[in-house]
Amino acid sequence: MTPREIVAELDKYVVGQAKAKRAVAIALRNRYRRQRLSPDLREEVAPKNILMIGPTGVGKTEIARRLARLAQSPFLKIEASKFTEVGYVGRDVESMIRDLAEIAVKMVREEREAEVHDKARRAAEERLLDLLLPPGGSSGARSDLTTSSSFGDASTEADMTRDQQATTRERLREQLQAGRLDGKAVELETRDRSMPSFELIQGSSMEEIGVNLRDMMPGMFQGRTRTRRMPVPDAFDYLTQEEAQKLIDMDAVSRAALRRVEDAGIIFLDEIDKIAGREGAHGPDVSREGVQRDILPIVEGTTVNTKFGMVRTDHILFIAAGAFHVSKPSDLIPELQGRFPIRVELEPLGRDEFVRILTEPKNALITQYLALMGTEDLRLEFTPQAIERIAELATFVNERTENIGARRLHTVLERLLDEVSFHAPELGGQSVTIDAPYVDRMLADIAKSDDLSRYIL
Repeated sequence: MTPREIVAELDKYVVGQAKAKRAVAIALRNRYRRQRLSPDLREEVAPKNILMIGPTGVGKTEIARRLARLAQSPFLKIEASKFTEVGYVGRDVESMIRDLAEIAVKMVREEREAEVHDKARRAAEERLLDLLLPPGGSSGARSDLTTSSSFGDASTEADMTRDQQATTRERLREQLQAGRLDGKAVELETRDRSMPSFELIQGSSMEEIGVNLRDMMPGMFQGRTRTRRMPVPDAFDYLTQEEAQKLIDMDAVSRAALRRVEDAGIIFLDEIDKIAGREGAHGPDVSREGVQRDILPIVEGTTVNTKFGMVRTDHILFIAAGAFHVSKPSDLIPELQGRFPIRVELEPLGRDEFVRILTEPKNALITQYLALMGTEDLRLEFTPQAIERIAELATFVNERTENIGARRLHTVLERLLDEVSFHAPELGGQSVTIDAPYVDRMLADIAKSDDLSRYIL
């Protein structure tokens, strides 16, 4: 996709923030350009990481998430404040790469399962028919037939038995496909997938201890088999999944997943301002500068050991974001600042943007509430004046209390539709119109009272 097409797709879900959309679109297009370079030069081209600066609720996370969906890239959102410096209790920064590898393996496995789905269903159907109609005739009976003096009669009888079995099997197959056997149950050998639990010494991490634990003691992780009785539809789903696993080469899946992480992975590093050094701080700070020093080699490019293999982070795209109310981007250590060459400042959202957020995107909040009430056969209608009034009240509360951006719309709408949502099952078949007077009746008094709006909206 061209940068213009990427921005157009992002516009379907995110209102405004043209600068941020433009920056991520260029970054994504640069990946495509890099793939077309010669192998020698391709290794030298590093991704241009992005630092988004803006208050909460303006679309930073949504832009990154939608970008990853467009590119079908492994995507991980992680808060920088979760990490701690090496040597202290907490998650180490390399765990983000291990989590990303897990996500990529899941993505590739699902793609492979979709490719073999039809073949797996056919194999599962045959196994289920074997359970419903076990092959008839014991070995002793067959032996009596073959040693009979009238060999021709025995052969004819065996052929008739096989034909009858085949006819019965096909009849069962038709009933199974038509769903007429859904009320029946079968006994199935299943394998427990529970993992044994381990008690770790404080200060050690599961990432360090458990990467190769499965390879070292494979017998411990096989799971016990037990016979379960389950309905035919559940048994069919279980057998389909089991057959799909047999058709998938997990080694190939792991290799493809690691390549996808290295070439197309995206990590959204949120709350990076929380680990920035603050004015007045003296010396290294464990919870801030220490974490920055540990994140630096991951962003610069290093090799991380995962249970699927080694992952190079040189070409993973990092998108960092933070409000930077207390600290500034310049408070980050200089080496980390240099690894985020693209700085984008996102604009706060106001009344006009809230009106658009309520109505324009594919997943607009108004559209969501109309669909939710529609499940109760309740027709909900919002007048344009009501939508404008909702946007005004949300803007007013953001200005008077804490500015949480578009997230304020969620709290306002939930409060506005509290009565309608509660009585919706009793109003099936009716139509409810939300107009400006209704909005004022439900919200105006709360919005004007600082004490109430702080706790309710």
